[in-house]
Amino acid sequence: MKSSLPLIIYIHGFNSSPASEKARNFITYCKQFNAFNLQVPALSHNPEIAIGQLEKLISDAGGRPYLLVGSSLGGYYATYLAEKYGCRAALVNPAVSPVKNLGEGFLGPQKNLYTGEEYEFTRDYGVFLDSLDIDPLQHPQNYLLLVQTGDQVLDYHLAVERYAGSLQVVQEGGSHRFEGFDRMIAPILEFAENGTLGQETMATIHSINAQY
Repeated sequence: MKSSLPLIIYIHGFNSSPASEKARNFITYCKQFNAFNLQVPALSHNPEIAIGQLEKLISDAGGRPYLLVGSSLGGYYATYLAEKYGCRAALVNPAVSPVKNLGEGFLGPQKNLYTGEEYEFTRDYGVFLDSLDIDPLQHPQNYLLLVQTGDQVLDYHLAVERYAGSLQVVQEGGSHRFEGFDRMIAPILEFAENGTLGQETMATIHSINAQY
């Protein structure tokens, strides 16, 4: 049965799952309001299948999502979908042009950190993944970028450059997992509602930033 509540999809990263700390924090926070059709799918390691899973969730909900939240590779997927469906997206330390910037690092044997699933990331997967790349963005105003400069996996400068026309929160320090993510969930939902963040929210974010 199609939900009448606004659709939010949390999209986990590479070799991650709905069991990740950020995903669990997001689920816990949103459920207290009972105001959203929140979907947190366990995505296939095959990018083509993963996109199919996400688009089916969107189709089943009747079309345009209220918000996409993407972490790491999930941020890359969220960008593709946000451009396609014209919706808002919050991106947490997102991958930017991952095939071009990480190259051979994707290829070969992989293991999901949460499920223990072992698989081979093939060149065909990489070709499809690269086909999702959108540069330049057509709707930069639809994005809230959240990055921490201490990300040891991805170069945060690439995201700052790609989403130059978007609302950005750049926190000094931190890590790829995005330290203190739970304190960013309320601002993410505020952005979903208003397409911007109020002065009080930005002041709070800056006070959090000072702790890293």
